[in-house]
This record gives sequence, C-alpha cells and structure tokens, in this order.
Amino acid sequence: MTDKRAFPTRRAAAERNRDKILAAARTAFAEGDTDISMAGVARRAGVGMATLYRNFPGRQELLEALYAGEVDAICEAAVMEDGQTPGAALTAWLRLHFDFLPNKRLIVSELLEHTGQDGPHSRREQALAAGRPLLAAAQKAREVRDDLTLEQVFDMIVAIAKIHGSPDYLEPIIQTMLNGLRIPAGEYDHGRAGSR
Repeated sequence: MTDKRAFPTRRAAAERNRDKILAAARTAFAEGDTDISMAGVARRAGVGMATLYRNFPGRQELLEALYAGEVDAICEAAVMEDGQTPGAALTAWLRLHFDFLPNKRLIVSELLEHTGQDGPHSRREQALAAGRPLLAAAQKAREVRDDLTLEQVFDMIVAIAKIHGSPDYLEPIIQTMLNGLRIPAGEYDHGRAGSR
C-alpha cells in the first residue's frame, strides 16, 4: 500500500532542490560568472544533472525562472510617479532596465534580446507591453521624439549593455542614449509654432 504521506515529502524535497538550484545560479551570475555551465550550476547547488534538468530543461528555462520576479518588478515599475513628467518617468524606467541587475549583459542578452518560445508572453513582450504607455505619454507630451518605437529603444539598451567596460565606462554611454531620446528645444518650439 502506498504511503500518501510520502508525496508531500517528495514535493517539499523537489521544491528545496529547485530553490537550491536557483540560489546557486543567482550567486554565480551576481559574481559575474556569465559563462557558468549547467553542470557548474548543478555542482554549486549540490544536485545531480538529472535533478537539474528535471527542473530546468535548458539554460533559457533556468534564466526565465531566475529572473521572473525581477522582470515582474520592472513591469510593475512602469508607472508615472506624482510630480513626474511623462519623459522623466520613461527615462527612469529605461534606466531601471539597464541598472536593475549587477550583471547587465546577462539580463539583456539572454532575456530582453530573445523572445523565447512563448511568443507574445515572453519576457521581452511582457516588458514592452508594460512600457508602451510610458513611451506614448512621453511622445504625446512632446518630451520624447516620436520616430522611435520601444523595440528600437530596447535594442539600443541591449547594444550598450553588451559593451565591455566598467559601470563608470558605460554610464556616459547610456546617459547619451537617454539624452538622445529628447526632442531638441528648437524642434520642439518649431512643432509648437506649426500647431498654432
């Protein structure tokens, strides 16, 4: 006769293994080990390869699980705070994408750059959907140029984050990109005059 009490115990053990794998991967990536293999994650977590692949069939699935909470937080941050202009809200949100994790190259190259297997429900699409209202509001307020899509802006962030260099090296590059989203003062005044 099967002992039904064994099933909750197995589920608890499986959850512990999953948590150990995620903790090991999170630590490795936080340390800057972007090239860590699945075998390396298993070693750090103290689990066998079968256990690792039972939880995460591949690297992409591992990263999706690892950063699901972080991407959700980025999406939830796509709001305009009291006293913020639409342009300032958009800029702050885009910077959050760039600064959210210590290892920028990992999140942008393996999450934002790839759409994954689930089409519109991918992490990139989730973030795009959250940010489009911010971009539309900033463009409507004529604080941000209207000839760029959010996909193009994301691609610029991806390209900058792939540049090898320290945070101090990358900071003026990302700031220049963000500044470039603004409509030049003369163009703004011209647009206002033409609308009269």
